[in-house]
Amino acid sequence: MNGSEEAVQATNEDANECKRCAVELRYWSDEFLQYFVRRCDRKAPEINRGYYARYKGISTLVDQFIKITGKKGQIINLGSGFDTTFWRLKSNNIKVKRFIDLDFKIVTSRKSFIIYHNKMLKDLISGNIRVTSSDLHSDDYHLVGADLGKLDEVKTKLQECDIEFNAPTLFIAECVLVYVDCDASHSLLSWFAQKFNHACFVNYEQINMEDTFGTVMMKNLRERGCLLAGVPACKNLETQRNRFIISNWDVSNAWDMMEVYTSIPLSERQRVEKLEFLDEHELLAQLFQHYCIAIGYKGELLRSIGFV
Repeated sequence: MNGSEEAVQATNEDANECKRCAVELRYWSDEFLQYFVRRCDRKAPEINRGYYARYKGISTLVDQFIKITGKKGQIINLGSGFDTTFWRLKSNNIKVKRFIDLDFKIVTSRKSFIIYHNKMLKDLISGNIRVTSSDLHSDDYHLVGADLGKLDEVKTKLQECDIEFNAPTLFIAECVLVYVDCDASHSLLSWFAQKFNHACFVNYEQINMEDTFGTVMMKNLRERGCLLAGVPACKNLETQRNRFIISNWDVSNAWDMMEVYTSIPLSERQRVEKLEFLDEHELLAQLFQHYCIAIGYKGELLRSIGFV
């Protein structure tokens, strides 16, 4: 692993700790995260609120996808880290045809080891579990190691998961493509658009990276050694939408996180806002204005997925 990959992995560890903190404060429920992520220091309220909006936004779209496709859909989580979506769905008796977590091999080997040695995680996986040094395969869950910047690697790993191009497919990427070279991410998105007939690509990522607040965000990440090779697509909502169109997706849309947060039912927002006193309302607003959820659509089936 090179220095940039190590730096990206460090940001992943930070994100996991932030999620663990928010879960412990009851922003949302996740009984499985504790097996992957150590307890950490309490984060600032605006950080917890921001991670809640991220979680709620993505989980809302996952729920919409499952409502449309039932057990026939497949979910591909790109740059998945220690994400626990598969187990949260399975523990609620929600099954999809195929769930694939994909990340760098150093991440998937750690995740595979944790899963294989934890009965609660293992018992929710259907069928025979087959493990290699960095991958794990079963009837309904696959964990594979690949570099998203290397399309041939991704193709090979998805084929090993018995991927079905005709099945409705939800792709999820959370702060992932910003670290991938624009040409490489274009090739990846174009290949997905070419191969999958009914697909929806959900991308949670930065926007407005050229204003003062965004420039500070980029400076902080670069000082940590992160090469933001994909940042040209993070200029604004329009560039996030356009990345799908130029990659031959049929339609795209994008919402900043303020729009996503205000789409959450009022009663749920009121519950969350009572959890911690928030002094830095302006900082939270700035954070929300510098992240978005963008969606690319292929085919008509999944076109209704999104926020109102």
